[in-house]
Amino acid sequence: MPSHLSSRVFQFKDRVHELSSDELAVYRDLDPARIPQHIAIIMDGNGRWAGKRALKRFLGHQQGAESVQYVVETASRINLRWLTLYAFSLENNLRRPRSEVNFLMKLLKNYLTGNVKRMNDNNVRMAYIGRTHDLPSEVQETMQWAMEATAKNTGTTLTLALNYGSRTEIVDAARGVVRNLIAESHRRGCSLEDLLSVDGLESRIDEGDIVANLYTADMPDPDLIIRTSGELRISNFLLWQIAYAEIFVTQRLWPDFRGLHLLEAIAEYQRRDRRFGGLTVSTDEDRADLEPADQVAEDIEDKLNKTTHTLHHR
Repeated sequence: MPSHLSSRVFQFKDRVHELSSDELAVYRDLDPARIPQHIAIIMDGNGRWAGKRALKRFLGHQQGAESVQYVVETASRINLRWLTLYAFSLENNLRRPRSEVNFLMKLLKNYLTGNVKRMNDNNVRMAYIGRTHDLPSEVQETMQWAMEATAKNTGTTLTLALNYGSRTEIVDAARGVVRNLIAESHRRGCSLEDLLSVDGLESRIDEGDIVANLYTADMPDPDLIIRTSGELRISNFLLWQIAYAEIFVTQRLWPDFRGLHLLEAIAEYQRRDRRFGGLTVSTDEDRADLEPADQVAEDIEDKLNKTTHTLHHR
């Protein structure tokens, strides 16, 4: 993760009273202690929203930018710590018409310059993930300005995934691991081969090393991933990080998505049972069914011994 976020301390502020009446109605049924720490959203449907209204795709993107700020403000009011939005993929940059890409870059600049004050008013901090160094220089300058202008905020961190692809991120992370190992071998005055032969490859490269070199290194993994427009795919978004995230898909197109719908997704999240590959035992009857592993092994061994004894005396 970028170093400007590494020392960030989240400060709780009671702003629930700023929610709309409809939002409050949903929020009152939530457990504040179980609000996800990190929500990631695949914002999809801008083009279809425009197409349904016989409008140009550009207008769908404009309306989608408005939705971003509505959702961000609701997130900040409920003290959501991390909100990551899939704003512009690596594939978008490579495969969309250049005129649309140029418009999206202009829209990004306008969004940042036009909303920094609102971000500061809502205690929101800006961050970015992706190969942002490949974006136009003037866009990078605006991004840097917005990040610095919101750097002192201590509430929600809004991370925009820009020129982002998860497979590319994992490739970049692997390269980072190799670079670190080479640098260490130079510090020790030995070859990389000697370094790995002494410590062993398994001890030098593990999941922690990959995580430390991801764009999201200092961010918690998302608890909840939301996809608008009803599509049932992840689209190369945070593939490593969402291994155990709950997934919420809505038919609603992104330009129609608001803070109320964010709260509804959280309500659905709280109704789910997150097991992370384990089991949840909810009743005494269920517990009785889950015998200790040692006891099960003893029972199996006893049955095998009895069978062997019977066969031996036939």
